[in-house]
Amino acid sequence: MKMNILVVVLLVLIYSVLVILVESKYIAYNTSQGIVPNKLNVHLVAHTHDDVGWLKTVDQYYVGSNNSIQGACVRNVLDSLIPALLADKNRKFIYVEQAFFQRWWREQSESIQNTVKKLISTGQLELINGGMCMHDEAAPHYIDMIDQTTLGHRFIKQEFNQTPRIGWQIDPFGHSAVQAYLLGAEVGFDSLFFGRIDYQDRAKRKDEKTLEFVWQGSKTFGSSAQIFAGAFLENYEPPANFYFEVNDASPIVQDNINLFDYNVQERVNDFVTAALSQANITRTNHIMWTMGTDFKYQYAHTWFREMDKLIHYVNMDGRVNALYSTPSIYTDVKYATKEQWPLKTEDFFPYADRGNAYWTGYFTSRPAFKRYVRMMSGYYLAARQLEFFKGRSTVRPNTDYLADALAIAQHHDAVSGTEKQHVADDYAKRLSIGYAEVEELVASSLACLVESTNNTSCGKTVTKFEQCPLLNISYCPPSEVDLPHGKNLVIVVYNSLGWQREDIVRIPVNSKSVIVRDSSKKEIASQILPMVNASMGIRNHYVKAYLGKSPSDTPKYWLAFLASVPPLGFSTYIVSGTQPTDTSSTLSTTHLSQDSGNGTIEIGQGNLNLVYAVNEGKLTQYINKRSSVKEFVDQSYSFYSGNDGSDLDPQASGAYVFRPNGSYPLKSERQVSFTVFRGPVLDEVHQQITPWINQITRVYKGKEHVEVEFTVGPIPIDDGIGKEVATQITTTMKTNKTFYTDSNGRDFIKRIRDFRTDWDLQVKQPVAGNYYPINLGLYMEDSKTELSVLVDRSVGGSSLADGQMELMLHRRLLFDDSKGVAEALNETVCVDNECQGLTIKGNFYLRIDPLGEGAKWRRSFGQEIYSPFLLAFSEQEGDKWSTSHLSTFSAMAPSYSLPDNIAMITLQELEDGKVLLRLAHLYEIGEDKDLSVIASVELKKLFSERKINKVTEMNLSANQERAEMEKKRLVWQVEGGPREEVTAARGRPVDPSKLVVELEPMEIRTFIVEFRPSISLKRFVGRTNSFER
Repeated sequence: MKMNILVVVLLVLIYSVLVILVESKYIAYNTSQGIVPNKLNVHLVAHTHDDVGWLKTVDQYYVGSNNSIQGACVRNVLDSLIPALLADKNRKFIYVEQAFFQRWWREQSESIQNTVKKLISTGQLELINGGMCMHDEAAPHYIDMIDQTTLGHRFIKQEFNQTPRIGWQIDPFGHSAVQAYLLGAEVGFDSLFFGRIDYQDRAKRKDEKTLEFVWQGSKTFGSSAQIFAGAFLENYEPPANFYFEVNDASPIVQDNINLFDYNVQERVNDFVTAALSQANITRTNHIMWTMGTDFKYQYAHTWFREMDKLIHYVNMDGRVNALYSTPSIYTDVKYATKEQWPLKTEDFFPYADRGNAYWTGYFTSRPAFKRYVRMMSGYYLAARQLEFFKGRSTVRPNTDYLADALAIAQHHDAVSGTEKQHVADDYAKRLSIGYAEVEELVASSLACLVESTNNTSCGKTVTKFEQCPLLNISYCPPSEVDLPHGKNLVIVVYNSLGWQREDIVRIPVNSKSVIVRDSSKKEIASQILPMVNASMGIRNHYVKAYLGKSPSDTPKYWLAFLASVPPLGFSTYIVSGTQPTDTSSTLSTTHLSQDSGNGTIEIGQGNLNLVYAVNEGKLTQYINKRSSVKEFVDQSYSFYSGNDGSDLDPQASGAYVFRPNGSYPLKSERQVSFTVFRGPVLDEVHQQITPWINQITRVYKGKEHVEVEFTVGPIPIDDGIGKEVATQITTTMKTNKTFYTDSNGRDFIKRIRDFRTDWDLQVKQPVAGNYYPINLGLYMEDSKTELSVLVDRSVGGSSLADGQMELMLHRRLLFDDSKGVAEALNETVCVDNECQGLTIKGNFYLRIDPLGEGAKWRRSFGQEIYSPFLLAFSEQEGDKWSTSHLSTFSAMAPSYSLPDNIAMITLQELEDGKVLLRLAHLYEIGEDKDLSVIASVELKKLFSERKINKVTEMNLSANQERAEMEKKRLVWQVEGGPREEVTAARGRPVDPSKLVVELEPMEIRTFIVEFRPSISLKRFVGRTNSFER
């Protein structure tokens, strides 16, 4: 035993001497390797994925607070990145989220800023994607996607004179056609990379080497707006065992021969094995490794040190070539190979990462927040117009804060509804703060315009306007005032659309004895409807939740009247109190269904009539006398029981995943009675479906669509079952499994139940696997008719049976779906320490047309849903308003309006006084026989009160001239050669003398407009527009 100990001691002494004799020295790693032809090139792309809110708020992620939830600090990432890049000129890094980068940039010294500018100019640091966030692709509206991208792109251009080349949508849960062609090709991107596609699709693409392809997202534009795209091998992370954050478990490259665990050859072998495995399913001799993941590089040196070693030793080994790279470099070498690529059309929805995990629940998750985002989006569009009319101020109030809040809200864990509750609260708070500032701006801008009959400047306006952001819960203090004799309520109705518009205004009032006059003092038809108990309950509860106090007044009625407003302008309406004996608004007649026996009740005063069966208590028939459409229609509610994950597959239904465990009809246990209100403006049918679902169906005089207002909640969970509430519209139409859904409110895509264009679908979830995101609407058709349904927010929808369409309206679930958020989707509202499930209120709209005639309504009314009337309230004593204020206004030339197929989606004065203008053609090629044609906009009439100096056409995100972008566009080769397609038409360049903009179907054209300096602060003089009625 003693002899053994002596031997061991002796060996240790000998080893120690040998170690001392070996000379330790600094190793200079060779990281300069470029592309090597005829060898497999492994492009190491160093990146971090920094969610702009998810488990923590955007600010908590930035500063690194609340680390008990997640240890993440973006400030640390960026702070440590700069010295790491400076340490080796060959190192490269890409950064994406501008919401974080701009926060960090503003904190840096001039010296650091100059260093960063140099790193960006040399290509060591590349800003890609470039939006304020990596927006979701299911829930956002295309206008919001454009706005948030523009906000980031223009900052990058102004600060660094760079235009991002690459789309990097690596984490959204499915990918849209609009992202590919509009937010890809049309902003000037050369390629688009992403991480999440259906597991069945991915498996097939691996087998066929088609993970990289050319994507044509637009039927209208075809190859003229195609983009090279790549789906990653598994996700956006490195290969297994190549993670190098502090405390990561992957083996480092231990190359100090004096120390234990020397493993250079082992690590090189691991690298080569992983590279060859990926090369076997990738075309050309170039593959990309995404070296990073969520909130990595907080100590950047740990990553770069290991990548330096890998590049050095792998290249010494010689079997493959490793290099620091970026997606731009990778794209260029892929293009240089002149490879022919497979063609992809349509989109990548729905997304499933395994058989029972369809990420289609988030299409509806947090429906109240989704509606809030959509409301703020339309308000922001209108506010920017009014800011332009008044003149942008360098001091607040302005639209900047709301712009930033809306941009962040488009993040793929924000409007998607997949964030923790406290983060959702933070997003809503930011929108609320932004709204409050813009509300002040809107009020002052309208005051400026209405007072433009006198010579006071905008800074000295005296008119005070109030608005009603809580009108959706029947709360509008300025309209609920008493109107004694001589006191009037003034309503200025602003129309942000480019055409004359007529729509119904509905406001709560205290008295039924009121009268409404238009701007010419002419009395107009108006109607009084009772404020029902269901509305009052929501009003009282939620006003206290929002404001911390109960409302002081309780209005008893709704006042409804038809407002007619000129394009890009306003009209004024005066509401006055009357004596009981005087003429006043018509009080709605009331009819109870139980008074009609077992017969039918019909509503609608014009071309459209709805027929209700009294004994069934529901809608049975839709009749349009003008179009001769007569169709059986039934509307019902049901809920899906949320799977709790307790069976053999532990996948639960949650914020992301929709996994139903059965469907159950929702109807009253007794015969459903309903109440009908009729009047000169509209007819309404009030129904209580269940104690927690109420519905009002409206038909307006002169309109040919149905409006359905639903109130759902609190969803009961006393039985321990989470519920996902849907409504179905059922007809006898023979639709052959086919229906159409919109892509981000823009193009419509054909869907076929239980079918995918790109692979033979193995149906595992027949309900969830057929759900699609809806932003504008969906429709179905047969040989005679087409039924369209439009929505007021992002929702999930489908056609699960022929002749039927379905929308999911609300979700309340009790289990987490294990996709990362670690929280059940169980939204509650607490008042006085008592909490109850969230109640939501919203609208959807339906119409049935003869085959081929539905697009006109979908496109025009879809714009009206997105851009509702903006109402501003004031008061006046006596009849002074018309003599001291402008009663009607349009920014356009008299009698001019935009064509029916054109919308103005951006009018914004920029910081330098120039104006950003976007015009959008609303129709796809072949969508409508009359309106899928070229249209023209006369800028001289659009800006009739300003003289235009210069008009420059830009790319979609306004960071480079369109012509420059087109010159740089890469033209990719597609397998099988060019396909037969309709040549995509584009409007001609704008003649600087005529200033007429042409737009072909689906075209969006973006311009920077420079005006001659205005003589007066009042750039839009008052006048009575010829649209006034």
